[in-house]
Amino acid sequence: MSESEMTEGMILGPGVVETIISMAASEVEGVASVGSFAASGLRNMIAAKPTTQGIAIQPGEGDNMAVDIHIEAYSGFPLPQLAAKLRTAIADAVALQVGRNVTAVDVYIDGIQFAS
Repeated sequence: MSESEMTEGMILGPGVVETIISMAASEVEGVASVGSFAASGLRNMIAAKPTTQGIAIQPGEGDNMAVDIHIEAYSGFPLPQLAAKLRTAIADAVALQVGRNVTAVDVYIDGIQFAS
């Protein structure tokens, strides 16, 4: 949502929903980074706010939306379970904080990181 959006009597600035999604995804155990590692890792070291690159929102009818998210995962985590946890965390965070219904979350696992 690159533009401001009115929902339930409040105006959400550009990037608010994407930031909520990024924060929810980052809290899921096994997620190494949101977006590409080279871009998001460097950006997160410089800026204190989470990256919203790698997140796309498709508005649906009414209060519905679908989400695409690109992540890198840590090695050793079962990827189907990780994707399921991401879907739940993102849908719950958006519903709680914005009051919108996430109908689908497509998770793109762009890479694996190994613990150093």
